[in-house]
Amino acid sequence: MVGRRSLGRRFGWLWAAYAVSAYGSGLGFGALPLIAVLVCRAGPAEVSALSAVGPAVGALIAVPLAPWVEFRRKRPVMIVTDLARFAVMATIPVAYAFGRLGFVQLLVVSALVAAAKIAFNAAGGAYLKALVRPDDLLVANARFESTNWSSIAVGPPLGGAAIGLFGPVTTVVADALSYLLSALGLAAIQDREEAPRSTGESPVRAGALLDGWRHIMGHPGLRALYLNNLLVAGLIMATEPLLAVLLLRHLGFPPWQYGLAFAAPCLGGLIGSRLARRVVARYGRPAVFRTVGTLRAIWLIGLAFVRPGVVGLVTVMAVELAIIINMSLYTPVLATYRLEHTPGHLVARTLTAWSIGQQVSIATLTALGGLLADVTSPRTALTVAGLLILATPLLLPRHERTPRHEPELPRSHHA
Repeated sequence: MVGRRSLGRRFGWLWAAYAVSAYGSGLGFGALPLIAVLVCRAGPAEVSALSAVGPAVGALIAVPLAPWVEFRRKRPVMIVTDLARFAVMATIPVAYAFGRLGFVQLLVVSALVAAAKIAFNAAGGAYLKALVRPDDLLVANARFESTNWSSIAVGPPLGGAAIGLFGPVTTVVADALSYLLSALGLAAIQDREEAPRSTGESPVRAGALLDGWRHIMGHPGLRALYLNNLLVAGLIMATEPLLAVLLLRHLGFPPWQYGLAFAAPCLGGLIGSRLARRVVARYGRPAVFRTVGTLRAIWLIGLAFVRPGVVGLVTVMAVELAIIINMSLYTPVLATYRLEHTPGHLVARTLTAWSIGQQVSIATLTALGGLLADVTSPRTALTVAGLLILATPLLLPRHERTPRHEPELPRSHHA
């Protein structure tokens, strides 16, 4: 079983650091839009900008960070980005305490945290590839995936209760402290990570900014998975604000039912992530990409048929559960494939390019979905998203067209 396989003390500290940060972010999920409404008196347009524009600007900031991450030791980069997120998030309760908190500050915080997250994840992927054996990558990625979904299941309900009891910035404080604790956990690893070897290229050359995309688009398997992921992630995330309007405003669901409809299905992430290794061992990775990649896309159309009352609540939970089980099985397999088919000296730039593309896709499709809902209705926009995502399996690779272990140029870190 995934949960019983030991990956060593260093991975244990890495996993613990990830877990505390994930649960802190789970507690703080949705905190910035809530603060914008309650404290800054922001309107719908401003809240939408905070949810879409902030992360999109963060993705642009992350572009020049990719080479900087690539050519440095990865664990110190992760610690620095954790500390940066702690410092940036901590400005919110400080400004609130002095009565100076404004919407522009929330927008800046959103962008900077998004950029730091992309840099952290890029460094973390490269560090993980160096830390564990190739045969253990899927196990490690499945553990991260399981932790991520459990934090989403538990964090938002607890965060909502904490905000009700202690005020609007409570969960922001918890989120900020989680980054500080994550940095301390990473510092406790105390390994002797060597400096990246020089590859003869300048980290500041203009082409270095695009090397991640060049690798993705030049690799048949990664290219297909990347394009598929852009659309699937963007279309699924675009339905969240549409469903919120439909359930809360049009169908009259109370807030606690709305929260339950999203929190409870996240427990399905524990199921899918635990099945990943055994499903790959039994059926093979190409079958997982084709079958599970298709199954995670076909359920979204069900949200267009939600009705009032208990039946509607059960419909939302069933659709979300089916999507999450398949996503949590698919994602660690994808993450492992991506690391296996990326040379060591390109891992950080490739992961950065992947994250930036996904972030921009989510922001773009969310904005388009909102515009369509304004012109028509949320249910129509949900229907369009559900129909469009049915075409995404056509982008999935039919078979692996490259060897599992590709020859690498000189590596930028050492296992």
